[in-house]
Amino acid sequence: MEDTQENIQFQLTNELIEKVESLVVSNNNKELKLLLNEFHHADIAEILDELDFEDALYLIKLLDSETTSDVLMELSEDNREKVLKNLSAKEIAEEIEELDTDDAADIISELPENRQDEVISNIEDDEHREEIRELLEYNEDSAGGLMAKELVKVYETWTVAGCLRRIRAQAKEVTRVHSIYVVNKEEKLIGRLSLKDLIVAKNEQKIADIAKENVDYVNVNDDAEDVAKVMAKYDLEAIPVVDNNQALVGRITIDDIVDVLKEEAEKDYQLAAGITGDVEADDSIIELTRARLPWLFLGLVGGVGAFIIMEGFQKAFDTYKVLFFFTPLIAAMAGNVGVQSSAIIVQGLANDDVKGSVNNRLIKEMLLAALNGLILAIFLLLFVWAWEQDFRTSLAISVSLVAVIIVAGLIGTFIPLFLDKRGIDPAIATGPFITTSNDILGILLYFWIAKLILGI
Repeated sequence: MEDTQENIQFQLTNELIEKVESLVVSNNNKELKLLLNEFHHADIAEILDELDFEDALYLIKLLDSETTSDVLMELSEDNREKVLKNLSAKEIAEEIEELDTDDAADIISELPENRQDEVISNIEDDEHREEIRELLEYNEDSAGGLMAKELVKVYETWTVAGCLRRIRAQAKEVTRVHSIYVVNKEEKLIGRLSLKDLIVAKNEQKIADIAKENVDYVNVNDDAEDVAKVMAKYDLEAIPVVDNNQALVGRITIDDIVDVLKEEAEKDYQLAAGITGDVEADDSIIELTRARLPWLFLGLVGGVGAFIIMEGFQKAFDTYKVLFFFTPLIAAMAGNVGVQSSAIIVQGLANDDVKGSVNNRLIKEMLLAALNGLILAIFLLLFVWAWEQDFRTSLAISVSLVAVIIVAGLIGTFIPLFLDKRGIDPAIATGPFITTSNDILGILLYFWIAKLILGI
């Protein structure tokens, strides 16, 4: 009988939560430690997020600092904030000392300014303390704000044998060694080594003789999204960071970039849904209202605008009442086409795939919209003609549909490109902004073309 590997993926169950709560109530610390030691720190954080805050805090103080520091990084922001408020500056500093500098700086940056200095002053490791201070100086959305100071660095003048001895000492402070960076005596980045290059080289060889000069890097002031694009383009697990003098100052690893991409995706999704600001489901009603109300108000203005336009075509309604019943269809098609076009462009901008002339892009979108519009219009023409037995009315509605779809496609293409050129997040163009503007313009075009063809 063939053995099958058991799926041991963690699953959070009510039974597990109840067991943990029971052990906390009975102060059975020994059993709690044995139970939690079976889980990854991310799984422990998931458990803590489901517990009452007092129970979660109890476990945080029960676990050793190394585990607790990792768990803190995985907790939801709200719970981490509550935990940090209930820990002394010394307790936070003890957790911070177990983290890499980038994670440590992230946690400290979430504290009020008066507590930041207090926590930093309680960090016993002088080098760790100063490196954290340095990282806090950078903009959080820059390469400097993402990087960690932990890395393996060697000098070009070292021999392979001497390099191996020194690397052993450096590697103790680095969780994962992706690359070995080579610098000159001025600390400027000049190349890189792989572990394989180092292992197969002869002991007496100089590092300069075996280093690869074609090393990808980013500047400390580069935008985090640009760093993500570089790492994605070249399939990098880590990338070195240099200052304006080309001196090596840190490295960024793939886990930090995944967080950047996740945050950007969440922000774009909220913008597309018509939510401004970084909000979550657990935020207060006031915060959620502030984030949603601007776009809802825009929708209201759009509705009022559509009403005013339709009021101006009252005579057309009186003569051809069927026009009124197709108004929602025209508005919906305009909004849908605009969102489709803008979504493709925004995605292309995010992936750096939008190349070439803007005019060429607009011409392509116009041809695409015209083809789609023509196919839909033929179907609509036949339907209205069969329903109303009036060819001119059918033609007016169908021609209007083609025109509306073409214009909506052009607007949906142009607006995100325009916003991107102006340094504004183009994801705005996939939300209510583009839908509302296309609705209004679509209705205006619809009645204007219908009036022209029908001679009203």
